[in-house]
Amino acid sequence: MKRFIRLIQPYAEFLRLPDVKRMVIAAWLSRLPTGMMGLSMLLFLRDALGSFKLAGTAVGAYFIAMAISAPVQGRIIDRQGPQKLLRVTGVAQPLMLLALFMIAYFKMSFPLIVGAAILAGIFPAPITTLTRTIWRQRFTDESARKMAFSVDAVTMELCFTVGPLLVALIITLSNPSVGFLITTTMVFAAFLIFMASPALNYWQQSSAEERHLLGPLTDPQLLLLLVVTFGLATAFGLLEVGYPALATSLSLPALAGVLLAVNSVGSAVGGAVYGVMRINMPLERQFGILLGMMVLPLLLHAWVSQLLLLGIVAFIAGATIAPSIAAQSILVSRLAPQKYATEAFTWSSTFIVSGIGAGMASGGALAETYNATTPFIIAALVMAAMTAMSLLLRRGSVIH
Repeated sequence: MKRFIRLIQPYAEFLRLPDVKRMVIAAWLSRLPTGMMGLSMLLFLRDALGSFKLAGTAVGAYFIAMAISAPVQGRIIDRQGPQKLLRVTGVAQPLMLLALFMIAYFKMSFPLIVGAAILAGIFPAPITTLTRTIWRQRFTDESARKMAFSVDAVTMELCFTVGPLLVALIITLSNPSVGFLITTTMVFAAFLIFMASPALNYWQQSSAEERHLLGPLTDPQLLLLLVVTFGLATAFGLLEVGYPALATSLSLPALAGVLLAVNSVGSAVGGAVYGVMRINMPLERQFGILLGMMVLPLLLHAWVSQLLLLGIVAFIAGATIAPSIAAQSILVSRLAPQKYATEAFTWSSTFIVSGIGAGMASGGALAETYNATTPFIIAALVMAAMTAMSLLLRRGSVIH
């Protein structure tokens, strides 16, 4: 009990800071559809198209379009502020998602489905990116940023815990079409919630300065970090498809949402513990170790078939996800200059989203071409490679 109190006390103090509690709650609610969209779109398109391979390709196209549009959004925000862009995207994406639903539901051609998915991916409201940029602007001390980004990573994982469970519940009670429509409705609600939160009160518009065409990508260390981030996200994408494919092979489709949720619970617990840990080690090495710790549990998915053990492995596999994302966010905030603050995080989102898209697209093909456990094996190999690449990150200051 004393250990639990010691764990939560720093978070209680953090949440008592001005507006922080409201910002955290709004961030979670406004990003909850993020935890639902990948699975709900995949299951809806799998039901409409009858193929995980085709569904994975369309969902991958959606995420890749998000990845391409993110840096453009970041540059607009850094130069003009976020309000106008938020209003445009907050309305446009739900309309594009509704168009995707209609095209797939009425069995139109697959190229039209992919086109609609791409259009929906071009107009996401930049809520996650803005949240991380505002945490950077809200706190200048790096130890406070560690707490903020750990809380941010935990709230994201709670989105990926509750989100898949909601999708699983909806499709159990109704069908994948209803699940996708409800998710689309929640995307619009998320925009309204974020606009009503106090987060934008802390936005700091950078002054007009000369900017390089490549923006923050001119920093070799940041570019290396983003490449490693892409590999990390690819493993996430492989998991997103791996769990539904494995659940389908066991004739338990709703199990996909449960396993994704258990994986996210493990991540949230790991992130909460990491946020209050005092580790006498350069952050770059912490990041590399966290990546390496994912390899074995990912591999174990290929050999564990008993449901309880599978849940335990999913939990362990998730335990270092939120800590690794928190460490990555701090590294991005450290490496990016203020004039590229939002653009740096949008590039981070680009590499994350494109990695997830690549993982989902390849995972669907792997699951159908080989078997349901192949995505987990490939994810483990990818993580091993990213762990090795992370050793090239130069050691910076020690984080306490």
